[in-house]
Amino acid sequence: MPSDLRPSYDRADHSRSHRQPLLASKDDAPDFDSLARPGGLSRRSTFHERDPESQASFETRRKYIYAAIFLSLSLVSFTVQTETAVYIQHQLKWNKPYCMLYLTHGSWVLLWPFQLLILRLQKWNMPWNTFWRRHLQILRQTALMVEHGTLHPSVRASQSSPVPYMLKMTTFVTCALTVAGGSWYVAVNLTTASDLTAIYNCSAFFAYAFSIPLLHEQLRLSKVVAVAIAIIGVFVVAYGDTSPAKHGSKSGGGAGGDKSPPSHEAENRALGNLIIGVGSVLYGFYEVLYKKLACPPDGCSPGRGMIFANFFGSLIGCFTLCILWIPLPIMNYTGLEEFALPRGEAAWMMAISVLANATFSGSFLVLISLTSPVLSSVAALLTIFIVAIVDQLLPEPLNTPLTPAAIVGGLLIIGAFGLLSHATYKEMDEERRKKLEAGSDSSDIDD
Repeated sequence: MPSDLRPSYDRADHSRSHRQPLLASKDDAPDFDSLARPGGLSRRSTFHERDPESQASFETRRKYIYAAIFLSLSLVSFTVQTETAVYIQHQLKWNKPYCMLYLTHGSWVLLWPFQLLILRLQKWNMPWNTFWRRHLQILRQTALMVEHGTLHPSVRASQSSPVPYMLKMTTFVTCALTVAGGSWYVAVNLTTASDLTAIYNCSAFFAYAFSIPLLHEQLRLSKVVAVAIAIIGVFVVAYGDTSPAKHGSKSGGGAGGDKSPPSHEAENRALGNLIIGVGSVLYGFYEVLYKKLACPPDGCSPGRGMIFANFFGSLIGCFTLCILWIPLPIMNYTGLEEFALPRGEAAWMMAISVLANATFSGSFLVLISLTSPVLSSVAALLTIFIVAIVDQLLPEPLNTPLTPAAIVGGLLIIGAFGLLSHATYKEMDEERRKKLEAGSDSSDIDD
């Protein structure tokens, strides 16, 4: 990294690696403004003495540990969002598709302030001015890495502002996300819940298809088989029961369940399937687009990647709140959707659903940043089985028995995710080992 971008502690001691987790204990928390340790020894001073193979395994394993934490958080929050969204739309009959989409994506603006609060609690004794300056420095450094696609931007590149690039990328990514998410809400009243669930979740296949030309991923048989098994599992769950399984959209909507409209009430099934098919393609494209245009390059520390992922999520939320309100009065005037905020129980349930989606979305963005769009997309399919289990445990009248189709489909999805996780882990380990053996510096300080 150029000297003008390095914090003062990096110049004081080049041997430090600063690879602490983002949300670790106080003793292990990222030190944004510390000097070198006494004697010039880092807690990780022996790290560079390891052979390349051990170092590669350590780095890959550490990144996967962080990814596992955010995966768990995303699964729990997505399950809560799915249950509440289905309840709001089917039980409480509050069905305002674009308003729900606007509130859901707009809530992402909370991701960065919440993250900033956690970081501040870790550094409570640090003066605010120092803390804020260091945090902005990290965001600027990482934005330059994203813009130039390298951990070490040139001195000339580092002197330019990354703000224009980030504004442009936020616009591109948010538009792709909004069109993909909006397709769910348009198609939900046109086709059946089973078709909606099955076609929408094919986005995992399209994420892999786009990853090959855009992210230069190799076509691997193990990954193709894993994605295919996951999609087969989704089809088993979607079509294996007389009552369509519950499933949620990543943009806040919900469908399925025994309270959903019957299949014969689908107004235009062919048109609905076409719309959600386009949405499935666009959602896979959005995930890959975010990875390519808004994620730090390989070798960036997990802590820095987490910070920037939530910051970019807040940019998406800010763009939504500031720009995408414009269709609301137009739709209200033309009668396409009468504007009305939820009230009473619907308001409370909507607040829970929106916050759950914000939590899921922040975790999902971090997961893509740490791993890959393909693995993250297949991981989201696990919620289909989790929701089925939760429905089994809910009290009457919300209880829905766990069916054989849900069990078989869920096991297929779990097996596919395990196979894909193993393949991705090996691929990341091999790539990092090759870079280390070639002598390239692919690591980054963990601010």
